[in-house]
Amino acid sequence: MVFDNQTRNFKSREVQICPSNQEEIIVQVAYTTICSSDLHTYCGRRSLDAPTILGHEIIGYITHLPPMTTTDYTGTPINEGDLITWCIYAYDSEDAIALEGYPQKSASLYKYGHHPFSNTELNGGFATHCILKKGTAIFKLPTHLTLYEATPLNCSHATIAGAMRLAGDVKDKTILVYGAGMLGLSAIAMSKAQGAKHIIVCDVNEKRLSTATLFGATHTFQSTHDTESIKQQIAQLKINAVLDTTGIPAVMEQGIELSAIGATNVWIGAVFNQSATQINAETIIRKLITIKGLHNYTPDDLKNAVAFLSQHHNTFPFKDLAKNEFALEQLEEAFDCANKTQQYRVGIKATL
Repeated sequence: MVFDNQTRNFKSREVQICPSNQEEIIVQVAYTTICSSDLHTYCGRRSLDAPTILGHEIIGYITHLPPMTTTDYTGTPINEGDLITWCIYAYDSEDAIALEGYPQKSASLYKYGHHPFSNTELNGGFATHCILKKGTAIFKLPTHLTLYEATPLNCSHATIAGAMRLAGDVKDKTILVYGAGMLGLSAIAMSKAQGAKHIIVCDVNEKRLSTATLFGATHTFQSTHDTESIKQQIAQLKINAVLDTTGIPAVMEQGIELSAIGATNVWIGAVFNQSATQINAETIIRKLITIKGLHNYTPDDLKNAVAFLSQHHNTFPFKDLAKNEFALEQLEEAFDCANKTQQYRVGIKATL
């Protein structure tokens, strides 16, 4: 289903699967979820080269495996028929930026669900098949995870695993999470699993705040209420780390204001054009605050996300977030549903 950003429509296309080289893996897509960034593109808030096969939160079954590929990124043996997830990008491990520890910023980066479509380039999740390029880190999925649970691993959960890495040790610390969408819930759950003492969550949506408590939130605040009162209550706790998933300048500014001495602020939500964020440099200096930005993640972050969900899938009710599921042929209806209902994720099950 190919997206045209001029008409905002999806068009059905049939192509012959034809790997361009012997090192590519062919995957039959099992499930794809509509990510917020897919919605940004669909609604015109973010531009991509088009036409495009959208969808980067993907899992699928291997239907063709090159002879030289016998294990996944972790060294686990893999075979045709195995259910896998993979990094949302392929990269050259010898790229200079990759060697510095930032593979997601490599010069030759190839992103799934973002790259322009051609008649042979099946690279997005809203299709029956996806062709994985050389340089894609793949991971065999545990069989006890449901399709819905596992699909957001290579975007939401991997991104938060990266954010937790940047935040540092949170055991017995107080964490402030802005936004209780899928990213926020993942941040809450991982903070809880890593032993955070207090997990404070702010969101405009009261229903989402209620859900946040099921994932480990100890304090919740509805952002539409008295801002000053909320700030005073939060300030009574020593905020050691702030994770912002909203990308809203005023919210990120508030996180800096509420940070305790030595706190780390990790920003992951500001991935679209917006007004400038106003920061008081003196505050940063005197409070010894660190600000870190994260865009996408490393393969090790996805490895850690898979391990987290495999261990804690029964601890936190990610599988209960599924409310709507559509067939691939119903993609426009699915996007309209995701846009209007603000579900955590709407699922797309590919059909042949």
